[in-house]
Amino acid sequence: MFAGLSWTAAAAALLLALPASADSLYTKSSPVLRVDAKNYDQLIARSNHTSIIEFYAPWCGHCQNLKPAYEKAARNLQGLAKVAAVNCDDESNQAFCGSMGIQGFPSLKIVVPSKKAGRPSVEDYMGARSAKAIVDAVVDRIPNHVKRIGDKSLDSWLKEGNSSAKAILFTEKGTTSALIRALAVDFLGNINFAQIRNKGKGAVSTFGVSSFPTLVLLPGGEQDAIVYNGEMKKGPITEFLSQIAQPNPDPAPKKAKASNKAKDESKAKKKASEDSAAYSSASASHLADEVAGATSITLEESSVPTESPEPGAAPSDAPKPVDVPDAPEPLPTLETSEQLRKACLGPKTGTCILALVPAVKDSETVLPEAATVALGSLSEVAHKHKQRHGHLFPFYALPVDNADAVRVRDALSVNTDSDVELIALNGRRSWFRRYVGEGYGHEEVEKWVDAIRLGEGKKEKLPEGLVETEEQPETHDEL
Repeated sequence: MFAGLSWTAAAAALLLALPASADSLYTKSSPVLRVDAKNYDQLIARSNHTSIIEFYAPWCGHCQNLKPAYEKAARNLQGLAKVAAVNCDDESNQAFCGSMGIQGFPSLKIVVPSKKAGRPSVEDYMGARSAKAIVDAVVDRIPNHVKRIGDKSLDSWLKEGNSSAKAILFTEKGTTSALIRALAVDFLGNINFAQIRNKGKGAVSTFGVSSFPTLVLLPGGEQDAIVYNGEMKKGPITEFLSQIAQPNPDPAPKKAKASNKAKDESKAKKKASEDSAAYSSASASHLADEVAGATSITLEESSVPTESPEPGAAPSDAPKPVDVPDAPEPLPTLETSEQLRKACLGPKTGTCILALVPAVKDSETVLPEAATVALGSLSEVAHKHKQRHGHLFPFYALPVDNADAVRVRDALSVNTDSDVELIALNGRRSWFRRYVGEGYGHEEVEKWVDAIRLGEGKKEKLPEGLVETEEQPETHDEL
C-alpha cells in the first residue's frame, strides 16, 4: 500500500486512512472543562480568568498518563482558574490546534487575560506533569487586581470613586492570596479590592479589626461597613459580596466592536487555514513515532509566549512567561526479553526498579489509574535526581506481554492480573524488594526509592534461574 513512499509520507497516508475519532478523554462529569474550536473564544479567550489548556489525542498514551494529575489540578483550581482540554483528534478541532502551534501530545498552554478583550497572552507550560506543579504555575498567573495599601494611602483609596463598593482584606500576610485575587477577578468593575496588613494600626483601629484575616465590605456612599464573619472560602464569601454587587458572568460580558470582531474573525480563519497543514504534518510525524515504538512524544520547547489564534501581539504589560523546570520524561519500556536481561537480569547488572504493568495492546489501551499514578511518580523521582545531577539506578516499565514478564511475575509471586507492582532488584547481588505502600503517590514512592538507595529495609533473595547465568555479548543498543 505504501510502496515507494517515504516513512513520513506513509505515516501521513496512514493517518488519513484511519477513521476519525472524536471520543473525548474527559467525560462530562470530569472537573476538566471540554473546549473546542467553536467555544474557545467565548469560554477562554474572552474570560477574565486565567486558564490552562491541554491539547491532546485520546489515543496518546502520555495524555492518558497525565489525566489523573490533570483532573486533580482541575479540582484544586476550582473557583480560582479554568482547567480545560481540547481534543485535537476531532477533525473539527484540527485546524484550531494547528493555529495554536500544537506539534506533539500532550501540549499544555497557559492563557492569561490582558487589557484587550479576547486578546490573552498564551504561553507554553513546560513544567512537571504533576498536579502540584500545574496548580502552582497557574496560581502564579492569576491576575492581581487587589491594591495593597497602608495607613497613609487608605484615605486616598477610599475617596477614589466614593460611591462604588469596596472590599478590604485585613491580613497578617505580606502576599496576596489566590483566593482574594480570584474574587477580585469575579467582581472586576463592580467591587474594588484592597489588602491591608495588620501593621497598619490606624486602619485596623478605624474599622475595629481584632483578628486576622478579616474581610470588610464597604457598600459605598454613606452606608456603614459590613464585617464578614463566615468561612474564608470562595463560595460563602461570594454570597456575602453579592448582597452589594453580582459577580461578572463567566465568560466576561465585554465584547469587541462588531467591525473589529468581523475583521479579527476573518484573520483568525485565514491563519487557521494556513496552519492546518502544519498540524497534519506534525500529527503524521507523531504517528510515525508511535508505530516505531518511541517511548516519548515530542513537545515544542519554546520560551517565547505563543500568540493567540486571533492575531495580535501581547500587550506590553502582559506578565512574563512561567519559569518552570523541564518536564520529567516517561519511563523507558522493556519490550523484549533481551532488553530485560541486559537492563536488570544479567549476572553483572546492578540495582534497577521495574514497574510491572498490564500490556499495552494498541494506541487505544488505557492503563489502570494505579499504574498511571505509579509510572508518573517514578518519572518525577527520576527527574528530580537528574536535575540535582545525582546518581540513581534506572527505572523501567515492564508490560506483561514481554515474553519474560510472566516468568518474573511467577518467580516473585506477583499476581498476573494486578494493575501495577513495583519491584527493585539487583542481578549481581541476587536480591529483590517489593513496594508495599498504601498508594503510589510521589511522596510514598520516593521514600521507598530513597530507602533502597540508602540500603535500608529488608531484601529477599532472588529465586535461582531468574538471573541470566551467561554474560551476553556487549552491544551498543539503546533501550
